[in-house]
Amino acid sequence: MSSLPPASLLYVGSVLAAAAALAAALAIPVLGSPYWLAGLIVASSYLAYRARRLALLQANQHQRSLAEMSDLQLSTIEALALAIAAQQEAGDGRLRRVRVYATGLARALGMSETEVPGVNAAALLHDIGKLAVPEYLLWKAGPLAPEELQKIRRHPQAGAAIVGGVPFPYPVASIILSHHERWDGAGYPVGLVGEDIPLGARILATTDYFDALMSEPSTTADAALEQLQHERGHALDPRVVDAFVRAYPVLAAEAEAAGTQSGHGHREPPPLDPTGAATGLEAPPYTKALHEISLAHREIHALYDIAQAMSRSLGVHATMTRLSDTLSTLVPLSSCALFVPGEDASTIGCRFAGGVDADRIQRLTMRDGQWSTEWLDWRRAPLGQVHAGPELTAADHADERTVLASALLYPLIFDERFVGLLAVYHTDPAVYTDDHARVLGRICEQAAGAIHHSLVFEQTQEDSFRDPLTGLANARYLFIHLSRELARAERLRSTVSLLLMDLDGFKDINDSCGHHVGDKALQAVAGALQAVIRRYDICVRYAGDEFVVVLSGCGKEEAEQKRLELQKAIGALVFEVSAGRRLPLAISAGLAVFPNDGASRDELLAAADRRMYGDKTGRKRHGVARY
Repeated sequence: MSSLPPASLLYVGSVLAAAAALAAALAIPVLGSPYWLAGLIVASSYLAYRARRLALLQANQHQRSLAEMSDLQLSTIEALALAIAAQQEAGDGRLRRVRVYATGLARALGMSETEVPGVNAAALLHDIGKLAVPEYLLWKAGPLAPEELQKIRRHPQAGAAIVGGVPFPYPVASIILSHHERWDGAGYPVGLVGEDIPLGARILATTDYFDALMSEPSTTADAALEQLQHERGHALDPRVVDAFVRAYPVLAAEAEAAGTQSGHGHREPPPLDPTGAATGLEAPPYTKALHEISLAHREIHALYDIAQAMSRSLGVHATMTRLSDTLSTLVPLSSCALFVPGEDASTIGCRFAGGVDADRIQRLTMRDGQWSTEWLDWRRAPLGQVHAGPELTAADHADERTVLASALLYPLIFDERFVGLLAVYHTDPAVYTDDHARVLGRICEQAAGAIHHSLVFEQTQEDSFRDPLTGLANARYLFIHLSRELARAERLRSTVSLLLMDLDGFKDINDSCGHHVGDKALQAVAGALQAVIRRYDICVRYAGDEFVVVLSGCGKEEAEQKRLELQKAIGALVFEVSAGRRLPLAISAGLAVFPNDGASRDELLAAADRRMYGDKTGRKRHGVARY
């Protein structure tokens, strides 16, 4: 009997009770015995009681089965939604917050218990249509082209189509289709207006927009609620906004109790290390799986980002800054550095360093013999995890200690040529895994080209600003540097001094000794001038035998002293033209000071030029100018 459905059991119990009553009515006149009648009534009542009890037990079991099936369905939906969120880097905390807000608001607005589960499921699956959007559009920085925007705006239709094939016992697809519609009709994909938009979609639009606001840095709940009310009657349903504002304190408490909030506002917790290395605890398999999904798609994005960088003519610093930012999303690092070969092929030196102990790493320039044995193959093969200490205490810095404990290194090879070595460091010991090494290697394969182009770009730029004969900066660089220094001096109300110098008798040197001797004379003068000026000043070969020195933050008196010092240094040169033949050198110099002698580059050069020729004339008159 217990295998019968609950309705059948109730029916049997009722029949038995009726039969007992009928039997009693018939038996009294026939048998005339009240004892037999009492037994029959007791037996039939017991049977009816047992039937009803079994029916109630089966009804309860049936309800529990339905609840378990509903929970299983919701758990499946949530697992799928979290996987999608991990792929799109949306964060599971944000997804769950929107779910808590939306279901709570649906109840506050009086939706029935058959409709609320639909809002719940739609809150979890509303972005499932983004699976049909190319990932590079989801990752793209900056504004989208009109055709790209149209592609992204088709994701509600794709999501509704995906969900529409699932036989939910409540409306879900219609909410997903309309969650980007606006109250004023300016939304998409259809352009519905006002209450033509399903209430569940209006609820989802409000809660999703609010949480997106809260995900912005430094946004408070009050500021987000104020912005929400600003959209009241425009993008959002006024009634839904008002209900959310009233219910927010309760909804926020529910979200926090559900463990979806961390710290100020709605910031996501830091990414969990799937190895559990940071805490010594093994991460739950579910969390590890989501992390792996997120990491896989971050890796794709990183490769795309580096490929984009390869198409741009960026300097090394800009390229490495971008690369280290990208790497930090994939590999744990406290510092990142680039080492490149020096002029001597046996040396390698740091060209870029960022992060912890960056100043120390930046100073490293070493030969093969100064690297530990673990580092000796840096030209040929990638290195696994090594201890960072020996390398950072090499090259005459052994008295200094570093907090960096782990290092992971990979060679950069482009067109079968060694470009450099990329190194990442961490303050924790033995933090890097084989998977980190694999990711770093994949990134380096892409980054090698970008770094090579950056090095070539910088070298080309440097060559374009340098005089090939003397190695000094050229006139092109002078104009850039002087403009920058004058703008800085004007802003700080300080001074800039400019010395224009001319080598005395240079034409006679060329005419009597040849141009090759004249070139050597210019090189000797350039070396002497460079040795006297301060390290933060610049010396420029301006044109022919003219030189310019820019003295930043230098007033007239100090600049005049420097002018005499430079002339003395050149006068002390004994230039050897040939064996046994020596030639004394001398320069004439004119000084101009910003802002007294001019407010622009041309005015200062003109003032210095006049004084330089005045100095040359005076020196000739007094027999100081030589050759």
